[in-house]
Amino acid sequence: MMVLGLQGSPRKKGNTAFLVSEFMKQAEALGAQTCVIEADKKNIIPCKEYIVCEKKGFCPIKDDMDEIYCLLREAEIVVMATPVFFYNTTAQLKALIDRTQTLWARKYKLNLTDPLRKTRRGFMLSVGATKGKNLFEGLHLTAKYFFDAVGASYDGSLTYWKIEHPGDMEKHPTVREEVEKAVKNLLTPLMNRKKILFACIGNTCRSQMAAGFAQYLGGDKIEAMSGGSHPEEKINPVMVEAMKEKGIDMAFRRPKSIASAIEKTKPEMIITMGCSEECPVVPGAKREDWNLPDPAGRDIEFMRQVRDDIEQRVISLIKSI
Repeated sequence: MMVLGLQGSPRKKGNTAFLVSEFMKQAEALGAQTCVIEADKKNIIPCKEYIVCEKKGFCPIKDDMDEIYCLLREAEIVVMATPVFFYNTTAQLKALIDRTQTLWARKYKLNLTDPLRKTRRGFMLSVGATKGKNLFEGLHLTAKYFFDAVGASYDGSLTYWKIEHPGDMEKHPTVREEVEKAVKNLLTPLMNRKKILFACIGNTCRSQMAAGFAQYLGGDKIEAMSGGSHPEEKINPVMVEAMKEKGIDMAFRRPKSIASAIEKTKPEMIITMGCSEECPVVPGAKREDWNLPDPAGRDIEFMRQVRDDIEQRVISLIKSI
């Protein structure tokens, strides 16, 4: 399970950075993989309203958002963190948020569903210098629609008033206890799922589809991972098109090696589909082979046949858990 933090403050070692660091430390203690994106350090061009995303499902602007889209799709917990600037986020984080219109468009214009949408959860961390009752109202509205755009439920927030000077948050008497409680509430419902690795050779077709179906159809029971013995650079576009016919959005996924897929999480079950003797032996993990033909380089009709076979196998797998 990956926890992604989006840190919006331009201050080094500021109060927002402390909050994010404390959140990630608690998440790691529970066994989660973590990643923090500092918006100020990324090349994120503000949305130029080209409307390409609403017609074709991608943004034509080339910058660091391509990497961030992939991380947003991989994460099961997304944490938005920012100080209050004029009752909203910092400009750096707002630029990132505006560019997630691409993900919103894929759902609401192209009618595609991210496989993790049913289980992904969002959380907000924020600090403000004043004590006004309405200080965080603008942020809550932004967070609500941002999390919907990236395919997450808005599951709560921690907001702190009268935080202005360096070190204020670190000296706060209850912050560590509150962060620990929030992290446990977010992660605990997801921790007891069966951890299954789907493994093939390139991690571009079969294992990606299997993980996608497992997340979409059984994300409450399965923490699905996928990897390849010889991962390629990009996922197969024919696979993406075939899954699109099922209403499942596989865009912005990246192939990864089997070793990196299980680096932080030990699978309880490994389902292989082509990597044979090159798939790892994990002590205690049950192993099963799905004898599926490799659809790489084949036409979409062949891909559909493999897709439908995988779907039925995943449905049977979920029923057995």
